[in-house]
Amino acid sequence: MPHDIQIVTEAELRALVQLDLTVIDAIEAAFAALAKGGVVMPPILSMDLHDANGEVDVKTAYIPGVDGFAIKVSPGFFDNPKLGLPSLNGLMILFSAKTGLVESLFLDNGYLTDIRTAAAGAVAARHLAPQRVETAGVIGTGVQARLQLQAAHLVRPFTRVLVHGRDMAKARACAQDLARALGVQAEAVADPAALVAQSQLVVTTTPARDPVLKADWLHPGLHITAMGSDQAGKNEIEPAALMAADVYICDRVSQCEISGELATARATGIWTKGTPAELGEVILGSRPGRRSPGDITICDLTGTGVQDTAIATHIRARFGRAGTIIRA
Repeated sequence: MPHDIQIVTEAELRALVQLDLTVIDAIEAAFAALAKGGVVMPPILSMDLHDANGEVDVKTAYIPGVDGFAIKVSPGFFDNPKLGLPSLNGLMILFSAKTGLVESLFLDNGYLTDIRTAAAGAVAARHLAPQRVETAGVIGTGVQARLQLQAAHLVRPFTRVLVHGRDMAKARACAQDLARALGVQAEAVADPAALVAQSQLVVTTTPARDPVLKADWLHPGLHITAMGSDQAGKNEIEPAALMAADVYICDRVSQCEISGELATARATGIWTKGTPAELGEVILGSRPGRRSPGDITICDLTGTGVQDTAIATHIRARFGRAGTIIRA
């Protein structure tokens, strides 16, 4: 029997969906649901396409009580810019949790992934960063560097931003963009250690395979959100920093053991603190997060399927008639 399917393009989604507190709250609720139990979230399907210099990730999750579930396909082909094409693309498919019928196709080319990833960083900052943040730093100069600090500013309204990248021209451009977007003082810095020393909140947004943030740089009152390690072999934070921190939190322990900072810490044999807490547990208060202003906290974000279901169902609920409706 034919039924309606909503199709929304990237341009339409960009006009409708902004990085705001409603999205952050939706992502926070998804992490809380994950911690409560009952969520069905299979391991990430990940393909490393070495010959094509590409990778493909597929993520999904069913959340009890939520009307739909999303399956997100996220390809990254990193030679595409040589062809005049973007590196990242993909889509989200939203299914009815009652019938399994397709309800929506979000042809976002990675836009929704960018938004929900930044929102997760804001959730981490909301629950783990010091209450007062004057300076925020970011190591990395891409889309997530900008979005992560825009999201963090919604929950910890800092007045100063420091940006570090391997390419100082890109770091300066990123700083200028953040200054305009947030109305804050922003500058590019060549020394990442100096960036960390002056910041209360630092986000790492790189595809690094060797640490870009060292344990010796940690200081009381610092929060770090590491979101670049989402594939096996990636590593942004020196493993000793995880041991030195007062609190180390995973978005999902089973993922961080494979593709997050925890994977490297365990591979080097340095991790001896047992099973870390998950962000949802901190949200619910069942595991401790920051206990005092002087604590050093680290949150490891690998990206979870519940985030994709959360943003897809959020969009469907708010903009259910957006885009094109077809009968199929």
